Amino acid sequence: MEAETGKVLATATSPGKELEIIAHKPGWAEQHPHIWWDNVKSATQKINSKASFNAGDINAIGISYQMHGLVVVDKNQKVLRPSIIWCDSRAVQTGEQAARDIGEEKCLKSLLNLPGNFTASKLKWVKENEPDIYSRIHKIMLPGDYIAMKMTGRIVTTPSGLSEGIMWDFENDKIADFVLDNYGISADVTAETVPTFSGQGQLTAEAADELGLKAGTKVTYRAGDQPNNALSLGVLQPGEIAVTAGTSGVVYGISDKKNYDKYSRVNIFVHVNHSPQSPRYGVLLCLNGAGILNSWLKHHFVSGNGDGLTYDQMNKLASQAPVGSDGLLIFPYGNGAERTLENKDAGASVCGWNFNVHKKAHFLRAAQEGIIFALNYGLAIMRDMGIELATVKAGYANMFLSPLFAEVFATVTQTTVELYNTDGSQGAARGAGIGAGVYPNLEDAFVGLKPIKTIEPNDKLATEYSKVYNKWEDILNHSLERNS
Repeated sequence: MEAETGKVLATATSPGKELEIIAHKPGWAEQHPHIWWDNVKSATQKINSKASFNAGDINAIGISYQMHGLVVVDKNQKVLRPSIIWCDSRAVQTGEQAARDIGEEKCLKSLLNLPGNFTASKLKWVKENEPDIYSRIHKIMLPGDYIAMKMTGRIVTTPSGLSEGIMWDFENDKIADFVLDNYGISADVTAETVPTFSGQGQLTAEAADELGLKAGTKVTYRAGDQPNNALSLGVLQPGEIAVTAGTSGVVYGISDKKNYDKYSRVNIFVHVNHSPQSPRYGVLLCLNGAGILNSWLKHHFVSGNGDGLTYDQMNKLASQAPVGSDGLLIFPYGNGAERTLENKDAGASVCGWNFNVHKKAHFLRAAQEGIIFALNYGLAIMRDMGIELATVKAGYANMFLSPLFAEVFATVTQTTVELYNTDGSQGAARGAGIGAGVYPNLEDAFVGLKPIKTIEPNDKLATEYSKVYNKWEDILNHSLERNS
């Protein structure tokens, strides 16, 4: 990205399709960190081949990453096991026990969350179930910390990152020692904490050679994908809302108040521009099963007869089905335990399937509607917490590339959706510029950021969608009651 204009000089993606998630048991989800690094190298090399620039002109590098994952390394920075990633559910009971031991009131007051199925709980699982591996752990990291380690040789993290793992004490603005003490984990395994926007290391000669960049280039920013998505949209102040619909679906609102949901169904993290003097908290609603449902349909359903539809073609086909998909309802809870359901793993399901009525288009539309219904189900929690939802911002990417998805989202949630010419990688680039001091203030970092579409609720369809959503919600609530 050209700092002065915000113009993207080159962009690249690697791998060409979604990475595999390793699931040795139901509810488990792992990936090998070295595959992430291989794809960082591949994407960077693609950029080098696309753009005419001197590697020495790169002022700084920013990193965005999947949140909540656990990477463990020994003293030689060797990875000891595959990463237990964000949607892995194995530590749900571990977190529930910690909440009882510490006390839910203490957890919510100090952590603004219950320990849940987050990074600290995943580490406790390793301690209990893989003691040999645990005994060799030198440091624990989040996925972005691992990428930064590969670039710089330094192992550091941020307050925002520690809050993702439910290891940040919001009352005292420091690492939550009482959580680690409860788990019998020494704070020595946590990484040094540095500010989100700061010099966090420099490219080593080895990393520079692998990436085709210049040794000594600074890494000056890192943030989890959702705080970074908010940054990419300029969502930094209280009342501003960012939305994304990638593998997971997320609504991320900014608050300056230490508020929480008593059931921890939505979570509060340190936002990228937080400071004790000017607090900024990210209130995050997450739906694990969003774009991954669309991906499943693409690879296992619509391509079953060899037609190989693209996502764009799937979106167009979905729009041919009527509102409510002729009674076909899909519940997209098939990617691990869902926080909005109090950490229940409800599994994905289909209701109202009629062999004589429903065709491919119905399933594609019902999937998009189901994802939006599930997000709206969670939005009620955010509204109860006092988060105002009038206008939301999203990058023109992932499922928001579907005109149908964008309109149905606006209509069901009754919000105005603004789509911008940005994505997470652009947010990381702007973050790098802030951390390197290229921009004198935050506002200057958003040069070139523009809304490209605004979608208002479709009032003609609002009543009809309200009826469909109410039916969807009733079925979900009855299902949860049966299984409670």
